[in-house]
Amino acid sequence: MISIRKAKPGDELEIFALINELALYEKEPDEVTNTATELRKHLFEEHLCDAIVAIENQKIIGFALFYISYSTWKGKCLYLEDFYVRQEYRKLGVGSMLFEETIKIAKSIKAKRLDWLVLDWNDIAINFYRKHGTTLDNSWINGRISFD
Repeated sequence: MISIRKAKPGDELEIFALINELALYEKEPDEVTNTATELRKHLFEEHLCDAIVAIENQKIIGFALFYISYSTWKGKCLYLEDFYVRQEYRKLGVGSMLFEETIKIAKSIKAKRLDWLVLDWNDIAINFYRKHGTTLDNSWINGRISFD
């Protein structure tokens, strides 16, 4: 049976392995410069972000990692940084379970909206989000400066 729970100390190695799987899937495996140790510190000591995990047979099979963001137009928001389910568990409702729980969390903290990015070539993810009635806005161009 698949269940969803809040990430806890000790989960960071499995979550970090999934982060690396996601980077490989997104064709950017060399972009991951974070470490499991840093992830643990950011999740459980500094509380820079939070995560939920999907579990089956005591194994983490998916996760959603998010943090509070701010919109000058709307106020408090929740930003979904990463959302991933292992390939062999896709099409079983795990992604929907994680996404719906993330929406509940956003509502529980009174966030005005939930934001995320999706790669324009990732039709599987785009169709997933459309199936969930979300709005996808391609009118913005993302900017970034990297410091590492």
